[in-house]
Amino acid sequence: MHVAIIMDGNGRWAQRRSLPRVAGHRAGADTVRRIIEASPSAGIDVLTLYAFSSDNWTRPAGEVSALMSLLARYLRREAARCVETGVRVSLIGRRDRLPKSMLPLIDETENATRAGRRLHLRLAIDYSSRDMILEAARSIRPLTRESLSKRLGPDVDLVIRTSGEQRLSDFLLWEAAYAEFYFTKTLWPDFNEQDLHAAVAEFNRRDRRFGAVPVEAAG
Repeated sequence: MHVAIIMDGNGRWAQRRSLPRVAGHRAGADTVRRIIEASPSAGIDVLTLYAFSSDNWTRPAGEVSALMSLLARYLRREAARCVETGVRVSLIGRRDRLPKSMLPLIDETENATRAGRRLHLRLAIDYSSRDMILEAARSIRPLTRESLSKRLGPDVDLVIRTSGEQRLSDFLLWEAAYAEFYFTKTLWPDFNEQDLHAAVAEFNRRDRRFGAVPVEAAG
């Protein structure tokens, strides 16, 4: 099962507590760890997290710098743990605009965790789905549904977005063509293991038809 999460609400979480926005991002990073640990027991084998969109570069420079530092710190701190727990880590999105100091760290993390089979964690950093589709379409020959899907990544089963917003925000547009959506007003730092299991339980109750007519209706 492939679950993709738009981790929204860090800034609002901090503002409601009269804290700087970066405090919300730090709290959100702790939530990432909890959700990764809970994912296998929820039946998730691929987890894609929207960590930093290409549009996020327009945020204040101080906030962007803090986010980059948090991402780097997370990779340093969690790489060994991911190896121990069988979590494979890979990054999707552009790398040419990231701080140069991050690039060796990304390569090291991906290489060290490559053998992980318990969970595939995909971090979307400097990510724009439109840009990814455009880049793939320009470079793939022959261009078919199959070749484009292979380049972009696995289809998504469930998209979760926290904080009450109800949009994709340029995230996995191709891969989520037949995904189910689950929106919650819970802010990302407050999202926990029980919330994850509730979202998956709701997904399992839905009737996924992929455009087909139900058997009873067809009869």
